[in-house]
Amino acid sequence: MTSLGVWLIGARGAVSLCSLVGALALRKGLVEPTGLVSALPFFKDLDFVPWDSLVFGGWDIQEVPLKDMAWHLAEGEGLFPSRLLARLEKDLEGIEENLMPGVLGEQGVVRAGQVRSALCQLSRHLEEFRKRHKVDRLLVINVASTIGPPLPPCLESLSELEKWLFKDREIPTSIFYAYVALKQGAAYINFTPSPASEFPALCELAEREKVPHGGKDGKTGETLVKTVLAPMFQMRHLRVLSWVGYNILGNQDGRSLEQPEGKQAKISTKSQVLESLLSPPPHTHKVGIDYVPSLGDWKTAWDFIHFEGFLGTKMTFQFIWQGADSILAAPLVLDLIRFTEHAWRLGSFGLLSHLAPFFKQPLGENVPLDFFSQNQLLLQYYRRCYHENHCGHPSREKATHP
Repeated sequence: MTSLGVWLIGARGAVSLCSLVGALALRKGLVEPTGLVSALPFFKDLDFVPWDSLVFGGWDIQEVPLKDMAWHLAEGEGLFPSRLLARLEKDLEGIEENLMPGVLGEQGVVRAGQVRSALCQLSRHLEEFRKRHKVDRLLVINVASTIGPPLPPCLESLSELEKWLFKDREIPTSIFYAYVALKQGAAYINFTPSPASEFPALCELAEREKVPHGGKDGKTGETLVKTVLAPMFQMRHLRVLSWVGYNILGNQDGRSLEQPEGKQAKISTKSQVLESLLSPPPHTHKVGIDYVPSLGDWKTAWDFIHFEGFLGTKMTFQFIWQGADSILAAPLVLDLIRFTEHAWRLGSFGLLSHLAPFFKQPLGENVPLDFFSQNQLLLQYYRRCYHENHCGHPSREKATHP
């Protein structure tokens, strides 16, 4: 099998580093694939890309060496054992050579007058990476911190967007990165709540280039539990009166969520779940997020659910989710690499709606938000692949429907 280039936006961040350490450790057989959906026995017949066929690179505006950042996560944050990292140092040094400076946009935007030069620079990075490592396909994944700037009025069609870019007009960095990736014929996955490829202009570009894309906002903790519990209340005919959730975290993502635009983007993807899954909707539904620096990469979410049962009796359900944010995210990033590459290799392009279980706000038409229905999309994808593998050959098609 030929190599797959994996290009990470925010390559020096904690989510990226945990993903890199995980992929390298799996390549060497140093860890079990705990947490990877693609490693479940159900998917054993899918010929996923081997770990040693992945070539990593990426963009970041930070300059701290990967190795130093990884040691901080191991010894400072306790995210993975130091003895594991010691066996992967040289591999991380090799990836370091493939990292390039990203777009340093103030307040999450590429400023007017800088867009065209940035477009040339970033496009060159991807082209050179491809040539140097002779990768046949390239997948770009956004694992950077959240941004939520105002959207430009040019996202309804590709022609409007390209006219805007040609005029060197201001544009959000997350949308700009997505455009560069898709324009270069790379697949694109948005693991953040930042605006990216969900707009008609970018969807049009992905279909024109015949590449897959998906997102957005990886579903790792509190919202994952919500998408499991909300259908339970609904199916038991228990009326949810109020659902209040409060999140505290201390990593770079938490710091970025101190900005009102970024916080609103995150709250939006976390809030829409209950609005879709509960009928009637709760009288009160609140989501809070606060940055607590001392927590580092560890996150705590507390949810209080007030519900009504038989004979009008009111009761409560509470849960606390505590975990290492980036360790929860990393296996999902690796899953998305494998499932996206697999679908692409079979000829799928456009929105990959069967990736819905991995996201708070999955892209695609009429994609369900409850966890069980979302997983049916993934299982349907497997069954279709299994059928085509044993009963015929797949045809090249848009991937909107699994």
